[in-house]
Amino acid sequence: MTESQTFLAPHLVVGDGAAAIDFYVKAFGATELGRVPGPDGKLMHAALTINGSNVYLNDDFPEMCGGKSQTPEAFGGTPVTIHLQVPDVDAAYQRAIDAGARELMAPQDMFWGDRYSQVEDPFGHHWSLAQTVRVVSPEEIEAAMAQQQGA
Repeated sequence: MTESQTFLAPHLVVGDGAAAIDFYVKAFGATELGRVPGPDGKLMHAALTINGSNVYLNDDFPEMCGGKSQTPEAFGGTPVTIHLQVPDVDAAYQRAIDAGARELMAPQDMFWGDRYSQVEDPFGHHWSLAQTVRVVSPEEIEAAMAQQQGA
């Protein structure tokens, strides 16, 4: 990365960084770019790419955060969903499940034109997986939303 590059990347805190890297490689086809272990072996920083985007992660260090864990489990869940747009959502979903993800929503066709699903990784992070199957106009989306609210 050069100084002039700008981008946005999620930075995940996990309970076991090495296991998280293994999971993301199996579940989402991640490529590991590198890792920085601390003196005790915990990961201070790791960098991956998934679908061409950077994802960073590190092990949990409560001692550096006022004694508080920063993992989704410590917070009782996560309010954030990381979205992956994929060419085959059914295959991507099954790959994630086979790697150890928990089903939140099986793939289904949605009114906005995507085939869409959600999983939770073994570290508490939520991922949505989607494949655009048809282009839908804003008017069609609005009508479908109104129909769902009236149902």
